Amino acid sequence: MTDSVADLVRLRGVEADDIPTLHRFQLSPEANWMAAFTAEGWEDLDVFTSFWTRLLANDAIGKRAILYRDELAGSILQFEQFEKPSLSYWLGQEFWGKGVMTRALQLYLEQTADRPLYARVAKDNVGSLRVLEKCGFRIIGEDVGFAHARESDVEEFILELPETV
Repeated sequence: MTDSVADLVRLRGVEADDIPTLHRFQLSPEANWMAAFTAEGWEDLDVFTSFWTRLLANDAIGKRAILYRDELAGSILQFEQFEKPSLSYWLGQEFWGKGVMTRALQLYLEQTADRPLYARVAKDNVGSLRVLEKCGFRIIGEDVGFAHARESDVEEFILELPETV
């Protein structure tokens, strides 16, 4: 009997020991292209570690590690962006296409009562857009921003998870 993805995904707090694996996930050129809006300099482990060390020390930022079959698969962050509670996430490329991110986001949304929540996604990042829509987010606007990963302006959707879904 095969376990369903729902049984194989869980969340826990992010730990300092997770940082090297999360950094390795960030090094994928394809993942960076899809995410588009990455921070400048994240290919450098010291820069990445410094960023995550500050995140871990900041209790105002929600941080969850995504586990798949008890292996670190990615992370979910909740933070203020443009004065609105916003989400971002990153999933290691080897975990794409298995329903891991959708299940992880569902679990996260079950654990937080914060609504509305917002997210942004590059318009051509169809996979991430699909994850957000499956979890109840709806497109409410569009924007253009400079994406370090692409070294150009990129069109993006702005999504909202309303107070009631």
